[in-house]
Amino acid sequence: MDASHPDWKLRYSRHLALPEFGAPAQQKLAQASVLVIGLGGLGSPAALYLAAAGVGRLLLNDFDKVDLSNLQRQILYRESDVGAPKTEAAAKALAGINPGPVLEQFDGRLDEAALGEVIGRCDLVLDGSDNFGTRFAVNKACVAAKKPLVSGAAIRYEGQLAVFDSRDAASPCYACLYQEMGEELEDCQRNGVLAPVTGVIGGLMAVEALKLLTGVGRPMTGKLLRYDALSGETRHTALKKDLACPVCARP
Repeated sequence: MDASHPDWKLRYSRHLALPEFGAPAQQKLAQASVLVIGLGGLGSPAALYLAAAGVGRLLLNDFDKVDLSNLQRQILYRESDVGAPKTEAAAKALAGINPGPVLEQFDGRLDEAALGEVIGRCDLVLDGSDNFGTRFAVNKACVAAKKPLVSGAAIRYEGQLAVFDSRDAASPCYACLYQEMGEELEDCQRNGVLAPVTGVIGGLMAVEALKLLTGVGRPMTGKLLRYDALSGETRHTALKKDLACPVCARP
């Protein structure tokens, strides 16, 4: 939905009223394309906010089907969606929020070639996947395509958020932070997660995406945010580029 639509000003009136945002930033969102990888606890709120905010094209990727245990935190879905592919159920829910965005579905794991092709067609990537293999592959493809990456994670009562932007030669990448030979990510099935923690991190992922897409504000590039729900505290850690990183180090 762009500025020519009769309901455009009303739908986005709260954005248009924001200092530094207004119609120019909203139009940038209408022209933007975002890939959301992982439509679970993090991808659910992030995708909802991106669609509601007016991002013009959302590319949705997940390989899983909706399970009853997902409904505790994956707010895109309803009980009637159980058994349906997440990409299909997500697209239905997002279209119900805002009919404006174009929604593309990629059901299944994307191999290296497919991942590179899809990332090459978007402006930004949000990664809410739950395994290191996918995260490292997404990071590598983002660095190769010089596309910004917003990465989130949540487990138990804790959440993390980081922004990597390979357009900036000084920015670290995901592989600078984590070693590929490191231990596998802990999962919610075995360790549990407090439902709203995924919403907090997913919402912040959407915030960082909107800042990167519009140029409004200062993105959290090169920083790691840690959120502890039990104490209510957040901490920011500056991340340094690994000059020997096998993914992003310049020769």
